[in-house]
Amino acid sequence: MWPLIPFRWINRRRHCFTVSKVVCVQQLHSSSTEFANIHYDGLYPGHIPTTTVQKALLSIGSGVAALQNPYRHDMVAVLGETTGHLALIKLRDRMRNDPEGYAVLTERPRIRLSTLDLTKMASLPDGSFGREYLRFLEDNDVTPDSRADVKFVDNEELAYVMQRYREVHDLLHTLLGMPTNMLGEVAVKWFEATQTGLPMCALGAVLGPLRLNASRLQSLFTSLGPWALQNGRCARCVLSIFYERRWEQSLEDLRRELNIEPPPVIPKAKKKKT
Repeated sequence: MWPLIPFRWINRRRHCFTVSKVVCVQQLHSSSTEFANIHYDGLYPGHIPTTTVQKALLSIGSGVAALQNPYRHDMVAVLGETTGHLALIKLRDRMRNDPEGYAVLTERPRIRLSTLDLTKMASLPDGSFGREYLRFLEDNDVTPDSRADVKFVDNEELAYVMQRYREVHDLLHTLLGMPTNMLGEVAVKWFEATQTGLPMCALGAVLGPLRLNASRLQSLFTSLGPWALQNGRCARCVLSIFYERRWEQSLEDLRRELNIEPPPVIPKAKKKKT
């Protein structure tokens, strides 16, 4: 007869196993980053070649870490890169078949502080896309430079598509009128999951609501959620827009062009730190 094992001991063992797995993935990610800094295999700067097994381990470990802390953007980034191959191909093809999207793929613009003329954007009139994007950055205390570079996508063009997705994420917040609190992030993820088909977005859309309280869940399921899904299905491919040429366009006109309806409600933004 097997000896009885205390339930608490089993839970501790499970927790240790989960933590160990996450730590191993974080160590692999860190060591791989160091390796990428001194090694360039010719595919694109910073690329880290990985096998199918290594990608599977990275996706599992990063997924666990992201579930434990959705604000671990490094783990969310790894999860997106190791699970999004098929979705990235479809997004790339949609961009190729759109004249403006093709121009984005050809010219490879980047959205970084070094490429933005903040002074000019600040001088634009209220209601213009560039001014409202800058206001979003200021109100939510975020920067486009926080988006990590792609490392684990084994195709140079698809790597750029993933990078472009990351760098337009804050622009989507501006287009959708969503702040960076949990309800706003979940609404954007519902839109992105429908638009992009990326498994990472779908996972965030499914699990994100678990972190909302009852009143915000009601707002999500009765108004923001259906609105986000509908707009995600009907809107033009958001990666096919050369946003850098649209700063002076009014936000309202750009929404109409992309077939994005204004939000039914706007969640309260996070309070600024003083």
